[in-house]
Amino acid sequence: MTVHLEVAEGVGTLRLDRPPMNALDVATQDRLKELAEEATRREDVRAVVIYGGEKVFAAGADIKEMQAMDHTAMVLRARALQDSFTAVARIPKPVVAAVTGYALGGGCELALCADYRIAGENAKLGQPEILLGLIPGAGGTQRLARLVGPSKAKDLIFTGRQVKADEALALGLVDRVVPADEVYTQAHAWAAKLAQGPALALRAAKESVDAGLETDIDTGLTVERNWFAGLFATEDRERGMRSFVEEGPGKAKFL
Repeated sequence: MTVHLEVAEGVGTLRLDRPPMNALDVATQDRLKELAEEATRREDVRAVVIYGGEKVFAAGADIKEMQAMDHTAMVLRARALQDSFTAVARIPKPVVAAVTGYALGGGCELALCADYRIAGENAKLGQPEILLGLIPGAGGTQRLARLVGPSKAKDLIFTGRQVKADEALALGLVDRVVPADEVYTQAHAWAAKLAQGPALALRAAKESVDAGLETDIDTGLTVERNWFAGLFATEDRERGMRSFVEEGPGKAKFL
């Protein structure tokens, strides 16, 4: 298998494993969707790390495989391609991308599906599809613009240029830059801390932010209001408020 789901202490690691560059061929895309949906369902997975290994996150699509596709074949495949990445973006739990080495094309688009991105000092990110006479097709034109703004996204997409970790941080494309050999450790620590948190409240927070970005503020406020009120029916809310009153802030245990 080219993608694995490894679970320990509430953290599920979606591990790309297609050496040497983790090229995202059709089989890998389908497996990614399958495991993202499994991570969504599993109660023992409370947070997720996306990781490509110590040397490379994912260098993009399998260009040789794509070259063999004609227009009809890609019309039939394009939705499945997007759906595989959307399955990752819609995991209703905190998701962090641990980015080492190249995260280009589909690799960059996969990182964009995470809630938070930790990059190694050796990371290089970009959307080079324009150099193939194409545009990003797995969500890059949409998620990148929402993350860094339209003008910065257009610069990256129009030029196809790669950015190093420091520029990616300045652009807001990644959220933290660390030594390359610490990427997974720090990403796992971020996920593990949240895995100890109130699962329904975290889901509510993620879905409220994501839904709000897709609509007008009044609709977004309605989503937030409904989730906020609904959480008053949960055991975690009772536990959290009781702990605050009796012990002070930040001491509640949710597991």
